[in-house]
Amino acid sequence: MNPGLFRLAVVGSRSAYGRLAGIAGGVAVGVCLVLLLWGGANGLSARDDRGAWLRETGRPAVAVPAVSGDPSASGPATPVPMTAGTVLMRTNPVEIFRDQLINRRDFAALSPSTVKIPGIPAPPEPGHYYASPALQRLIESTPRDQLGDRFGQFAGTIDDSALPGPDSLVVITGATEAELRLSGRASLVSDFTTNPYGGSAAAYNTVLLIGAAAVFFPVLLLISIVTGLGAAQRRERFATLRLIGASPQTVSSIAAVETAVPSLIGAVFGVVLAAALRPAAAQIPVNGTRVFEADLATGPVAASAVVAIVVLASALVAGYRTSRAGIGPLGVTRAVHEKTPTMWRAVPLMAGLAAMITAVVIIRVLEVHLPWLESPLLIGGFVLILAGIVVIGPWLTQLVSRTGLRRARSAAAVIAASRIHKTPVATFRSVSGLVIAVFVVSVFAGASSVIQTTEAPAARPGLLQPTSLHATVGTGHTPARVLEAAHRANELPGIRSATIGYGPAALHERDAGPEIFLRAADAPALGFENIPESETVAVDASLLHFWTTQPLALSPAPARALEGLVPVVMVLGTDGTPEAMDRARTAMNSSGVTAIPATSPMDNKLQSSTRLIQGLAVLAYLGMFLAVAIAGLSLAVATASAVLDRKRVLGLMRLMGMPVSVLRRIITREAAVPLLTVLFLSVGLGFLVAWLMVTGIDDSYRVAWPTPDYFIALGLSLLLALAAVTATFGLIRGNTAMAATRFE
Repeated sequence: MNPGLFRLAVVGSRSAYGRLAGIAGGVAVGVCLVLLLWGGANGLSARDDRGAWLRETGRPAVAVPAVSGDPSASGPATPVPMTAGTVLMRTNPVEIFRDQLINRRDFAALSPSTVKIPGIPAPPEPGHYYASPALQRLIESTPRDQLGDRFGQFAGTIDDSALPGPDSLVVITGATEAELRLSGRASLVSDFTTNPYGGSAAAYNTVLLIGAAAVFFPVLLLISIVTGLGAAQRRERFATLRLIGASPQTVSSIAAVETAVPSLIGAVFGVVLAAALRPAAAQIPVNGTRVFEADLATGPVAASAVVAIVVLASALVAGYRTSRAGIGPLGVTRAVHEKTPTMWRAVPLMAGLAAMITAVVIIRVLEVHLPWLESPLLIGGFVLILAGIVVIGPWLTQLVSRTGLRRARSAAAVIAASRIHKTPVATFRSVSGLVIAVFVVSVFAGASSVIQTTEAPAARPGLLQPTSLHATVGTGHTPARVLEAAHRANELPGIRSATIGYGPAALHERDAGPEIFLRAADAPALGFENIPESETVAVDASLLHFWTTQPLALSPAPARALEGLVPVVMVLGTDGTPEAMDRARTAMNSSGVTAIPATSPMDNKLQSSTRLIQGLAVLAYLGMFLAVAIAGLSLAVATASAVLDRKRVLGLMRLMGMPVSVLRRIITREAAVPLLTVLFLSVGLGFLVAWLMVTGIDDSYRVAWPTPDYFIALGLSLLLALAAVTATFGLIRGNTAMAATRFE
């Protein structure tokens, strides 16, 4: 290729430099976001790998042999002894401080032990603990009777290699073998799992991949729109080259190189920009913790691959478009005619919806577990819907433009409707980014609205009060010791009552049949009314379950009913302040008589399965911001490109006496009509897809009315659209000046 010919064709004017700078800037933004998204996916994967050991459940610490001659029956349980190659571990169901979950693991080990507990040099001695740096900072900044006394004496920090993120609250405590076995929750562990997801891998990965596709698709549209800057000017230059003898292959090569050079510059700058923004991206919390900055690094190989793919794709698309344009000698081809869109453009959208609906039917109606099919259907269906909105948009836009032509009553309306009718693909392409942004925002808003369906329980007679905490009592503890622990807790500030419930044997977490016996004088402290006139009363053990929503009634019990029973549960009533609640938790958890950490009815919202959606809510709002910002930039670039491509036509209109205000109204209508045509379709599809997503995860989820943030995001989208169009008004005046048009 002749370098002089290339310079003449590509950089022969000041506007060409602006076009090349625009291509480089758009590609830089796209590559930066691609690398950050890639790094984010790697970071979440690395975070889950490091935290996989926290999902270790171990194997039973007791053996239950079958009774001879009756395989269905079982004999008495016998403890499985510890060895140097095993440790005894208790996984607590929940350890809470204020509104934060603490991952707690209690260990008992022989000395010496060959088991390597992740993140610490050796199993802690009884009464000692290792804490993550974030938890230790929290302990040191909080009165010990509210948090620190739960764990014992500080022995050291847990290494980052065993922590999901820098904000992770993890504690490893030492205990005696007898204490753990009496809790009934101990298991034997010889090694720790490396499976980061357990049984929820499909749902977790599916949600993340759908979110990444939702954010990345507007980036692709931005790159596509930016690389089309100044298309009309380039067609004229290429036609001039054809006039002086350049072959179609030469022209296509020039177009490819013209796009490849600024794309390469922009891609390299995007890599640098991604590295500069990595510390800021690492500050975004997901599931309550950030990721380490090193987790977001994609490495030189990945960065080089992204740069190569983006540059190669941009060059190939530019060359292909030029070859398909049929550019001939100057004056032969002035306008690019579009094929009339047909209703077949609805096929990708319908196929995407069918794929997602099929996945939900398989999961929820047929109740068949096929992860190899469900995730591809959900992800593929979502991508097809994204592409389908872009594909169907021109067809819908042309249908609306026909009505607009019939009802046009002004010059601006006639001209705008005529151009939309003749070039629906090009017209819709300019607003496609914003249309996709509205769809993505609606999907994220619908999915994150599930958070609101879990509310704190109200105080009702016959149920545990929200300001109370309870914990089951372990086996082998005398009534005197349990009463002493309750008495000490009742003397703490903010603790209003301490009640002991009795039963024939220790309760397990899901016991619902046995009754709990208590003194009638203690019943008012639990919130009961209509107390029977007897010294002792009984209530079903389902009182302790957070899923019990119907009030329970007390029944009278014989006066001597407590004789021969053992303490099974301790309930502390508080004044509801965070300090009192934490003080009560610490008192029970450190008393040595409880089998599980203290639990409040309000803890359900922290432990429920909706925490997956809650954790991804931050990503959802971030995705909203990125999609809207990219869409606004895409619309501004596309509108400016449309003005530059039509500056001769617009200039001739001004020469004929048309005011600049009319030209501005034309450009505004050309942006508003396709946007409003597909806007409500995008909103409706967004919430439908959100419902399909959350139903696929759990059919108990409900998509609620969106929060005000959603309407703020929609308003911001429309304001960005208005700003993008308004920003081109100066460009209209400058490029359609009479002197410039006469010169051309």
